[in-house]
Amino acid sequence: MPRKPARPRPTVVLLVRHGQTPTTGKLLPGRAPGLHLSDTGRAQAEAVGRRLADQPKLEVDAIYASPLERTKETARFIAAALGLKVRTDKGLLEADIGDWTGQELKAVAKTPEWKIVHSYPSGFRFPGGESFVEMQTRTVSALERLRHAHPGQTIVAVSHADTIKAAVAHALGTHLDLFQRIVISPCSVTAVAYGDGGPTVLSVNSVGEGPAPPPS
Repeated sequence: MPRKPARPRPTVVLLVRHGQTPTTGKLLPGRAPGLHLSDTGRAQAEAVGRRLADQPKLEVDAIYASPLERTKETARFIAAALGLKVRTDKGLLEADIGDWTGQELKAVAKTPEWKIVHSYPSGFRFPGGESFVEMQTRTVSALERLRHAHPGQTIVAVSHADTIKAAVAHALGTHLDLFQRIVISPCSVTAVAYGDGGPTVLSVNSVGEGPAPPPS
């Protein structure tokens, strides 16, 4: 009997949230330009690069980043450790939070809309921005495109907390209204294998040794 053709290897995407910035946990920067990593964020990014480079069985073929400064800077530290160049992809961008851009987190958390963000995100649209559904669709579409560009390879995609949470929820088959239960810490690594049979979540919010930091 003829042999069945071997199933193609899945593409493994290592989703990395950017490192800490001076506004992490304080402001909602959204897509505003000019926000760079803090000293702590740079140290976090360097640590992720070392972690990935020190894994002998891990071969990363490409690194992509959202076009924002904080993600590109994070990706550069990782790329330097792995001897690769950073490519940008708009599909990995932070959610367009519209009129909320630059607002203090404490102030926004007191609004009625904030309850909807956490209890019914699939029905929420940022004023003057995009909806969570649009954000998830955009992110998942970008990862699917990158998967087909790198069949059977391992790639790094540096993005943002909500976009990564939305991608994980999709990969788990979890409704978007529950995606806020997923924690994605600064410079954490989340691994998802994308194959012909669908995605498989390998790990979530890996921050190396020790407990994960609290949500920010």
